[in-house]
Formats: sequence, C-alpha cells, structure tokens
Amino acid sequence: MNETLRNSVKTMLRETFEGPLVPGKGSWFTNSESNSGIFGVLEGMSYDQASMSVHGTTLAAHTDHIRYHMWGTNEILKKGKQPEMDWGKSWDIHSVDAQQWNRIQEGLRNEYFTLLESIDAIEWNELLANEVLSSLAHSAYHLGAIRQMLKVVKV
Repeated sequence: MNETLRNSVKTMLRETFEGPLVPGKGSWFTNSESNSGIFGVLEGMSYDQASMSVHGTTLAAHTDHIRYHMWGTNEILKKGKQPEMDWGKSWDIHSVDAQQWNRIQEGLRNEYFTLLESIDAIEWNELLANEVLSSLAHSAYHLGAIRQMLKVVKV
C-alpha cells in the first residue's frame, strides 16, 4: 500500500476512535469537537449506563463487539487467515460491573493500538487492505450506533 493511502487509513481510524486530529478545526466525518470518537463518547460513562438496554442491546455489548471485530482483524493481519469467530457470542454482554466495563474499554484500546501499529508493519495485499478498511467502516458504523444509544442512556 502506498504511503499516502496508509496514512489516510490511519487518519480515518484515529478520527473514528480519538476524534478529529485538530478539534474545532473540522473533521472528515465525526463532529469537529474533541472527544467525538469512540473513546471520547464512552469516556465517563458509568457501568450502569453501559449496561442499560436500548432496543435489546447495551453500550457494553457494542463496545465489546467492536473490540472483538478488531481482534479478528488483528489476527488476520498477523496470521493471514480468518480466526474462528462466534459473532453471536460477541453480543452476549447484557450487564457489566465497573471492573468488567473498564476491562472492555481497555481491551478495545489495546486492539485499536495494535491495529495502528500493524498498518505500518504488514506486507499489504488485497485481502489485508479489505480487512483493514472493513474494520474502519465497521467501527465508524458502531460509533454512530453508540451516539444514537446515548440519547436514551444519558437522559
């Protein structure tokens, strides 16, 4: 993958998770204020809020589902093949305590940083490019879903 495209993919991933690179100066697709990425949106959310059911799912489940998808992406980048995954199980979280909620968020951060590092280290091919771009799109989708759920959770 050429350097320009690799840097663009990393910029979009950073915006998805960390918010715009220069808050207040615009963004590519999130709100332009700081903390408008996944990490900022989840920041300060209690485990009770993360456990609140919104149309049959929770913010904890969405967050762990993103982590699980990114874990799969990172495994493909490391090993070159899809790991065995149980997508239904990735939605099993219905309630969490403070420790579980912290562990889910930390796991997501770890997978995110692993993916950013991998983008610079892997030998690119079409399969890996598709996988990284699908992880970006998947995460951006869930950012939107989480933002909508917050309208119910943070009333």
